[in-house]
Amino acid sequence: MKADHTTPIDLITPELLARHDRPGPRYTSYPTAVEFDERFSGDDYEARLAEANERPDDPLSLYVHIPFCERRCAFCGCNVIISRNRRRAEEYLGYLFRELELLASKLPDRRRLVQYHWGGGTPTYLSPAQMATLADKVNGLFEIDPGAEVALEIDPEVTEVEQLEVAHTHGFNRLSIGVQDFDPRVLEAVERAQSRERTAMLMEEARRIGFESINVDLIYGLPHQEPARYERTLEEVVALRPDRVAVYSFAYVPWIKGNQKRLPADFLPDRDTKFALFASAIRTFVGAGYLQIGMDHFALPGDEMGIAAANGTLYRNFMGYTVHRAPDMLGAGVSSIGHLGDAFAQNAKKSRSYYRALDEGRFPVERGYVLNRDDRIRQRVITELMCNSKVEFSRIEEEFEIGFREYFCAEFDELGSPDGFLEQDFARVEEDRIEVTPLGRLFIRNLCMVFDAHLKKKAGSRVFSRTV
Repeated sequence: MKADHTTPIDLITPELLARHDRPGPRYTSYPTAVEFDERFSGDDYEARLAEANERPDDPLSLYVHIPFCERRCAFCGCNVIISRNRRRAEEYLGYLFRELELLASKLPDRRRLVQYHWGGGTPTYLSPAQMATLADKVNGLFEIDPGAEVALEIDPEVTEVEQLEVAHTHGFNRLSIGVQDFDPRVLEAVERAQSRERTAMLMEEARRIGFESINVDLIYGLPHQEPARYERTLEEVVALRPDRVAVYSFAYVPWIKGNQKRLPADFLPDRDTKFALFASAIRTFVGAGYLQIGMDHFALPGDEMGIAAANGTLYRNFMGYTVHRAPDMLGAGVSSIGHLGDAFAQNAKKSRSYYRALDEGRFPVERGYVLNRDDRIRQRVITELMCNSKVEFSRIEEEFEIGFREYFCAEFDELGSPDGFLEQDFARVEEDRIEVTPLGRLFIRNLCMVFDAHLKKKAGSRVFSRTV
């Protein structure tokens, strides 16, 4: 059966939105990072690396965090360091190199990367020479698979063509461009400089240089956004014809990210308007020939992500959706997160703590989490729902030696209750699977929450952004 990549957005009512608009995770991991604690140490991480090295044929993913920005946008939710002193980046790279060398030393038999990503912050805060040095360091320590997805995040307003040329020369084949919105009123409210003209120029240059795929990031739910004006941004993005588009729901969490208190909160769109913004994105991109993928992505049918979605091989990790299912992920740099075997590990968020650990010759891991058997079972179910909109019972049963219906009897009761997702046509239970309907994909976070054992313990706490 051909995959259905459309969503019946006209069936969404204000009542339906109100019923399901609640705080919930985005599930780039399960359990989520709020479960991490300081009982997990660098020694624990080193033990997981030793175990990972015993699986030499398995590929790896690597995320490298460049935390620097010259200024912080008011909407930003990333872990960043604001500085105009470029010497700080030189110092940071010295310590980052130490961490990369330490990681490689613990993986002498397993160095093949199938996914490799620089994020931030603003990776192009680095000079072309610094970018080249960092890329040479990674390429010297690890083996980049010929088919690897090697991606770089850029802010078009602070990125020069020379930096794109350096990145491509050193193996980068994909760009992710932060646009958010082209509306001047919105950009002023979120304290971000942005222009369509410069974005278009860099995309044209990137294609000339030879980048295989270009992604554009948009955000909906920012101050002053309204459907009619947002549609103009959407049409301008379609005209640029990126290979992929990510349309992220704005996570308004000023109690966690203090810089968001600078936003004019009175001009944030209400729930119904916010959904109308996303509905406009669905109509625009699907109407322009893009496939709707996962909960917030769109891709041209010939792009690898479109192919992976059609084939049921999409995967999700801390870098978001990916076409390469590497069982383990390394994180390098301040605040970065790794996933090895049964454990998550996060580096120190403060540069001083990060530097001190490396000065002492140890991994700068500040906290983490060891998954138990129930976590691993639920992790697989949630990943399948988030990526492929279905869970095949037999795959879970064979891997974990359980009876799926018996193990999740409470979850089936919740799904089948008079007000449950089955009654609302968000999902269908067949003999051998749970299948998310096109309507249910709009509420996929809510559906995954049914299988989240940790979330039920946090009822009423202000930890996550809202799902609508």
